[in-house]
Amino acid sequence: MWAGMAQAQGQCRLALVLALDVSSSVDGQEYALQRDGLAAALTDPDIQRALLAGGPGSVVLAVYEWSGRRQSTLVLDWMPLRDTGDIGAAAQAIRAFPRSHTRFPTAMGYALGYGATLLRRAPACDRKVIDVSGDGITNDGFLPTHAYRHFPFEGVTVNGLAVLGADDGVLAYYRDEVRHGPGAFVETSEGYAGFRRAMTRKLLREIGGVMMGAAEQEMPPG
Repeated sequence: MWAGMAQAQGQCRLALVLALDVSSSVDGQEYALQRDGLAAALTDPDIQRALLAGGPGSVVLAVYEWSGRRQSTLVLDWMPLRDTGDIGAAAQAIRAFPRSHTRFPTAMGYALGYGATLLRRAPACDRKVIDVSGDGITNDGFLPTHAYRHFPFEGVTVNGLAVLGADDGVLAYYRDEVRHGPGAFVETSEGYAGFRRAMTRKLLREIGGVMMGAAEQEMPPG
């Protein structure tokens, strides 16, 4: 199915997975700020232009929530973003999704393993990125380093969005343990109130590689 879709839409430049923290450290208000902030970031005009700059379907998107060892839940399965209607539909699906879990710990290694497994059934794309957000460090299960050794992370970039305030060590942890792969970086949010702005910055930086790739392809020969 994906082969025919890719042929009809052109080359896929980015398979992007967005992973949202729903562990017990995230209360209801913070969860709403995270969920709605992501949806709002996706519909930001600059983000929409960036997503579509490489042509229809050049970015495919999936979203999941994560917390404990067995508490990763798919919110949005792989969806090609062909136009602003698709982007709006993705944002609406995120807003409408009921929170999957509330009382489990932070099992980052398991969450990353879930993301890598999800990427295995994505369409063939030039870049593969997991964008993981959270406000704490692993306190259950194996560590991110174990996930990177034992799950299929070859050619996968993991970027982090560290939400500051709940854990003093979260930024260092995201920089030293979570950030992984070619071009990886960490963005920060001052609590969940800053999540929308931080996610917008992060998406622009992540999708920048798609935009540069499109520009290079369109440049006339020297």
